Amino acid sequence: MPIALVTGATGFVGAHLIPALQGAGWTVRAAVRSSAGVVLPEGVDRVAVGDLAQAPDLRDALAGIDVVIHLAGRAHVVRETAADVDRIFGRVNVAATRHLADQAAVAGVRRFVLLSSVKVNGERTGDRPFTEADVPAPEDAYGRSKQEAEQALRAVGAATGLAVAIVRPPLVYGPGVKANFLRLLRLVDRGVPLPLGSVRNQRSLIGVWNLCDLIVACATHPAAAGETFLASDQRDLSTPELIRLIGHALGRPARLFPFPVTALRQAGRLAGQGDAVERLVGSLQVDSTKATRLLGWQPVVGVEEGLRRTGEWYLRSIGQVR
Repeated sequence: MPIALVTGATGFVGAHLIPALQGAGWTVRAAVRSSAGVVLPEGVDRVAVGDLAQAPDLRDALAGIDVVIHLAGRAHVVRETAADVDRIFGRVNVAATRHLADQAAVAGVRRFVLLSSVKVNGERTGDRPFTEADVPAPEDAYGRSKQEAEQALRAVGAATGLAVAIVRPPLVYGPGVKANFLRLLRLVDRGVPLPLGSVRNQRSLIGVWNLCDLIVACATHPAAAGETFLASDQRDLSTPELIRLIGHALGRPARLFPFPVTALRQAGRLAGQGDAVERLVGSLQVDSTKATRLLGWQPVVGVEEGLRRTGEWYLRSIGQVR
């Protein structure tokens, strides 16, 4: 039975990936900062490794491991200066990845799967979706750190023979989701009127089940070695379409009203929320056919079903059942 070491095992994606790996016949070892207070599914081994960016000795954690799946990282920095943001992301997302890959190669690990981000490609698309062949164009510190982590991992692979696979998802949703998607669930549930009825964008997203299925494929399929994959549900939605589907999942009407998109963008900039508004009105599409072509991968859960499951989780989390 193959053994996978998973970092970030207690996070949003990790909580879904572990049962997906176990269901595929893997033994899972979770690398955690500290074992205190950590709750993991039955049958999961755990090993406390401390701060990966501090270059800890990982020989015990990596002993007998076939594949490392690196989910851990930092996505947000609050109330820091620009210089601090780049430094923090570089330390957590780049140095930690490089150290883990170096140690994995020394330990004889066969493959290393990195969860990266579509932000390596950029923040928006025009007349065509992003592909893996596009020149990276990250626009913020997080995106830059993910690109640098990819480069560091590929360098280790080239120098040592460690097989690497990289997955760049767009927005990920599902039970346990946080941040912007959770805020959108709350707004729709509370019946807040949203001035997004005039938006005509297209955005890719991916259910956490589909992302985990692709990660498992990257850990096992011979053709995944040395490759980078963009991933999505393979059905893009406009923001109004997404809100209507969320409303249906929650048993709530979607309260949308028309408002000029240019005015929305201007209001967002004036309020210091330009990036947040752009995520609602701009387009960001990815082409995930490479994963289908090379790995035979297809999404295992459709958008409506994925949002229904997410809505059920949200309602349970607030103590409501409809």
